[in-house]
Amino acid sequence: MDYNATSPLEPEVIQAISEALQEAWGNPSSSYVADVTFVPVSKVTGCVEVEDVISAIRPNTCLISIMLANNETGVVMPIQGICQRVKSLNKQRDHLRILLHTDAAQALGKIPVDACELGVDYLTIVGHKFYAPRIGALYVNNPGVKTPLHPMLFGGGQERNFRPGTENTPMIAGLGKAAELVSTNLSHYESHMQSIKLYLEHRLKAVFKEKLHFNSHFPGADILPNTCNVSILGPALQGWRVLSNCRRLLASVGAACHSDSGNRPSHILLSCGIPSEVAANALRLSVGRGTTKADVDAVVEDLRETVQLLEETTGGL
Repeated sequence: MDYNATSPLEPEVIQAISEALQEAWGNPSSSYVADVTFVPVSKVTGCVEVEDVISAIRPNTCLISIMLANNETGVVMPIQGICQRVKSLNKQRDHLRILLHTDAAQALGKIPVDACELGVDYLTIVGHKFYAPRIGALYVNNPGVKTPLHPMLFGGGQERNFRPGTENTPMIAGLGKAAELVSTNLSHYESHMQSIKLYLEHRLKAVFKEKLHFNSHFPGADILPNTCNVSILGPALQGWRVLSNCRRLLASVGAACHSDSGNRPSHILLSCGIPSEVAANALRLSVGRGTTKADVDAVVEDLRETVQLLEETTGGL
């Protein structure tokens, strides 16, 4: 009578252990629990090619994840075309349907984004990219029924048991309102940003002439209406150096999520075929809903003065 000290194993438990010893003998912490295949973008279009994605599919492929629009070059990826091809492949597979996810964070509020039209199973957005608070949202096509979805955290039953914790109602309301504004005003937002971006590119070209290299101009590619990635060529005109000397311009050399890369050239630009010495000078200039031509004029003048100062100070190296 010492069951408080310990207890014997039930026969069913012994059976479960025996099966695990025979079938699940691998190390659960090993790095090969899942494989990831990275598909490069085209060095001509800066875009992932549909055929390259399809060619990378293997018998055990279960998920494809591709951003809808790149946050440095502004290139829009052919998500709809990929989804159509994958759905055709799924009809031929006996099991393990391939699911599709797209990160639409950089696209929402700039171009039309329709999850049903794209054909994806999962779509993620983040509020602070379209004038909303810094919270995110996940779209799932018929969660738990048509598309698998499992919680990563456990606790309360909020959000249909998918994510525990009290909902942040004010931020959710803000995200919803921002999405409503996009739905109502997208065509105006898009045309304004496109017009201002074209004016920005025109002014930059007029001032810097042959020194200017556009890193976001790819033949045949669709580009976000607000994104202009450029390099001002010169040995002393690295992007970080130019921005640190500008008096008015606030911009980035690349994505904030890769800010730990130091002053190295953007791997995104390098993967698109941009030479290293050009990529090192990159400036990611992105306009918004309220950007005016006067803002553009001020920024271009600031850049002109800064480039002149750096070239005079360094003697062009």
